[in-house]
Amino acid sequence: MQNKKKWSELTPTQQKLIIAGGAVELALTTAALISLAKRPSSRVRGPKVMWVLAQAIQPFGPIAYFTLGTRSAPAVDANRA
Repeated sequence: MQNKKKWSELTPTQQKLIIAGGAVELALTTAALISLAKRPSSRVRGPKVMWVLAQAIQPFGPIAYFTLGTRSAPAVDANRA
């Protein structure tokens, strides 16, 4: 079994990639939670609580929310306005 490397044992490129990946995950999760808070329940597929809990499954939770968990707004009929 391989020993885990310490942060100081990683190359600078590896350290930068880990930081960048963490930043992307944080940004995706934050965007998903803000979207979920502002979006009406009628435009979310499934219970909102389920999607909040799904955000803990990184990075799949936020991606799943944006691809599967949202409904688009109904189209506005220009003739009715």
